[in-house]
Amino acid sequence: MSAEIIDGKEISAYIKQQAADRAKACAAAGRAPCLAVILVGDDPASQVYVRNKHRACEACGVTSLQYALPADTTQEALLALIGKLNADDAVDGILCQLPLPEHLDETAVTDAVAPEKDVDGFHPVNVGKMLSGKDCFLPCTPAGVIEMLKYKKIPIAGKHAVVIGRSNIVGKPAAALLLRENATVTVCHSRTANLPEIVKTADIVVAAVGRPGFVTADMLKPGCAVIDVGINRLPDGSLAGDVDFAAAKEIAGFITPVPGGVGPMTIAMLMMNTVKSAEKRSGKGDF
Repeated sequence: MSAEIIDGKEISAYIKQQAADRAKACAAAGRAPCLAVILVGDDPASQVYVRNKHRACEACGVTSLQYALPADTTQEALLALIGKLNADDAVDGILCQLPLPEHLDETAVTDAVAPEKDVDGFHPVNVGKMLSGKDCFLPCTPAGVIEMLKYKKIPIAGKHAVVIGRSNIVGKPAAALLLRENATVTVCHSRTANLPEIVKTADIVVAAVGRPGFVTADMLKPGCAVIDVGINRLPDGSLAGDVDFAAAKEIAGFITPVPGGVGPMTIAMLMMNTVKSAEKRSGKGDF
């Protein structure tokens, strides 16, 4: 029997509706939540992401400020803009679209965003709070993974979760959030010995390695939940995940498609983080 599909579009719509309801309450109390998005250069993929974020803001009742800077923008000018947005009480969230042009220091830019407006959850203060179990902005994609599991009522506590990939954006925070939900977590990566055997023991597999079809059906435990974070552009222009979807869905109990799985969740969680920031900064809410 084929796996049950975890529909990211359905779940993201549910999250965005919650964000919209809360944004409406913020607006009624005085001011709608506000997200400032900075785009440096003209990377086509980044332009698409920024456009999608703007549309999500419109749908959720979040004010969207967009700053499109030329590719030759200096580090000083970018940091000055971030500083200005940090000081603007009307701005609740700041997002600088990555990747940046090579001459800019991504770490310095990420660190420059005020932690209380870091709706991407990338600032070291928020990363530290996440790892120590304190309330903070959670990184959007890993937080979306947890929401998907909860929405489908897939047990996490006491289960063995294997995360394939150790990036700072997905792999490491996904492992941390699964730990917070009381899973037993193994992180696999390019140096892991016996990776297929380890994945085979997983009740939950989170694939975030950036290699199309890397996770094959014979690596999966029957009935497991498979969350495919990978988005890979194939030579024919189509998109594929890190999991061999067609074969894996015959083994797994639950599985996310690509596209239409984790992708929509990232922007939904960004909207929720922005609304939470507005609530917290107005003194009317918390994480």
